[in-house]
Amino acid sequence: MVLDAPGRPLRLEERPPPTPGPGQLRVRVLACGVCRTDLHVVDGELEHPKLPLVVGHQIVGIDEASGRRVGIPWLGWTDGTCRYCTSGRENLCDAARFNGYDLDGGYAEYAVADERFCFPLPEGYPDEQAAPLLCAGLIGDRSLRMAGDAERLGLYGFGASAHIVAQVARHEGRRVFAFTRAGDEEGQAFARSLGAEWAGAVGEPAPEELDAAIIFAPAGELVPAALSATAKGGVVVCAGIHMSDIPSFPYDLLWGERVVRSVANLTRRDGEEFLALAPRVPVRTEVEIHPLEDANEALDRLRSGRVRGAAVLAVAEA
Repeated sequence: MVLDAPGRPLRLEERPPPTPGPGQLRVRVLACGVCRTDLHVVDGELEHPKLPLVVGHQIVGIDEASGRRVGIPWLGWTDGTCRYCTSGRENLCDAARFNGYDLDGGYAEYAVADERFCFPLPEGYPDEQAAPLLCAGLIGDRSLRMAGDAERLGLYGFGASAHIVAQVARHEGRRVFAFTRAGDEEGQAFARSLGAEWAGAVGEPAPEELDAAIIFAPAGELVPAALSATAKGGVVVCAGIHMSDIPSFPYDLLWGERVVRSVANLTRRDGEEFLALAPRVPVRTEVEIHPLEDANEALDRLRSGRVRGAAVLAVAEA
């Protein structure tokens, strides 16, 4: 499925399988998660993608050379020599290239990827259930680490990432409070089923102050809302790669040593640590499955907030 220009639907195109270069794997794609970042690329909110482009970066597939199952995430390549890479912060590399953005991704039957940036996947996860771990899970878990040791954790937007983070947070003994769009009673019930002790609409007061909040929805107006719900010394983590403008807010919301910070991309160490943790929790992903040719419908369902858990494209059988 190919994106020719932002704002246009993906189109189905027949291509020969790509040829791997030095150090690359050619992977027969089994499943690919549908991420909100894909939406940002397709809708033109992330500028200057490679065009034409095969989107998708939560890729589960079989390496043709070895026969092993691998996962391919968002981070596809770094230079390895810059000040960020050499200090354990390869997620901030200025020269980084990303799958499904700078590099063709997984909305296809085949993909190529740098072997160094591919992960072995834990056993026990069917292909479609494994796919959301590769971004929704990785970015969610990195966001949770940025929240520190917060006991009372607020999750703003209860989609693919939050439904995974809630499980990890409960495993760690944290208390989870979920905030959804007004009227989303189904989403609130979903959050409670995964261990949230309270779920309500953004703007409703939580029963207690929060020690930290993670914002997954790409809505800048949630930043002051989360700050107002957070106790002194608390952290508000913006987990998305794109967010609408943050409106001005009174300094009093930030005062009291509150912190607002973003999460950018991921490191390979993030991937290794989370994929080892997921089966210990154990994380269970809830997915709705679409065939590859229905990628536009899956994106539209995500765009309109109709996906419960994560959407995944089923591409081939193992």
